[in-house]
Amino acid sequence: MQRPTPTDVEHEVTSVDMIVSKGDAEGNITYTNPIFMKITGYTQGELLDQPHSILRHPDMPKVIFKYLWQNIKEGKEVYAYVKNLCKDGGYYWVLAQVRVAKNPDGSFRNYVSTRRMITPAAKEAISALYANLLKVEQDEGVEASEKALLAYLSENGQTLETFNSFMQSLNK
Repeated sequence: MQRPTPTDVEHEVTSVDMIVSKGDAEGNITYTNPIFMKITGYTQGELLDQPHSILRHPDMPKVIFKYLWQNIKEGKEVYAYVKNLCKDGGYYWVLAQVRVAKNPDGSFRNYVSTRRMITPAAKEAISALYANLLKVEQDEGVEASEKALLAYLSENGQTLETFNSFMQSLNK
């Protein structure tokens, strides 16, 4: 699938929108709800069996996805802000909650991601953080970006262990 060229057009995610998708063990999309398709502009047929990364906006630092995948592969729930790319090149910001769903026998079923709107204050704080992380990443690599993320968390009295609650607290 051809990735669109990013534009400065923001697609609104409202307080009643709940974007839901499910993915297999490799991160390929196996389900999307109607709100997901409405906001992204893609049809379900265009999305199914595609990697979630087709929605990754170039403004997103890789270190955030490194953290996300490390944790969900360990079965941990993750909350993270994500700027996603729409089919028309526009974008939207969300607070994503990603977790593992299991079968009754405890085996892996899928990853479930629910996403909701973010507040202007959260968008401002996260946009600045992500711009800094992306710059560090481009200049010095993902490892340096990870150190910058840890420094940011420390400056705010947080750690990777409190990352989820801190992300949620910014959205007040």
